[in-house]
Amino acid sequence: QVQLVESGGGLVQPGGSLRLSCAASGSIFSINAMGWYRQAPGKERESVAIIARGGSTNYAINVKDRFTISRDNAKNMAYLQMNSLKPEDTAVYYCHAAVALNHLINYDYWGQGTQVTVSS
Repeated sequence: QVQLVESGGGLVQPGGSLRLSCAASGSIFSINAMGWYRQAPGKERESVAIIARGGSTNYAINVKDRFTISRDNAKNMAYLQMNSLKPEDTAVYYCHAAVALNHLINYDYWGQGTQVTVSS
């Protein structure tokens, strides 16, 4: 069993910053891609940022240059540094991990989500 636990969400004023963390634990052989997704009320879940095990990254165009994704492979952690936050960044943010349980079996896991609210 693998668990992802997010932390770091909260209420922040426009222009402010937040740092989200995602901790993966359990029967993990290795973690391939990790990513952050978000879902605003009435909208579909969307990809925010993805990082490969080797460190290559991909960002949604509307967060590029404001958000930075990083990871610590030794600790099975992923982070999302969010700067210059805007009201439209308000959403529940979910961590995703593509986990290899062994040499043959891979599963996708999701965290429970953390609320980010950008408002004055």
